[in-house]
Amino acid sequence: SHINEVSRAESRAILEYLYAHCVRAEWTVRFRWRDHSIAFWDNRCTQHKAIWDYWPNVRSGYRVQVEGTAAPLAG
Repeated sequence: SHINEVSRAESRAILEYLYAHCVRAEWTVRFRWRDHSIAFWDNRCTQHKAIWDYWPNVRSGYRVQVEGTAAPLAG
């Protein structure tokens, strides 16, 4: 992947910075699964990374999609 309209080297540098920035500890959440846990996140403004540390338990997921792009009203 690359950023259009900049050199490949500049694109690579920018993307590497962004990839490293978004996984910094202050921007991440570690969800601790328990029986009957439910987690929701919005892929429009978050990045999800599953960590496969729940063996021998089973975890399942269902994708839901919000229709429309309007931001929720404050208040």
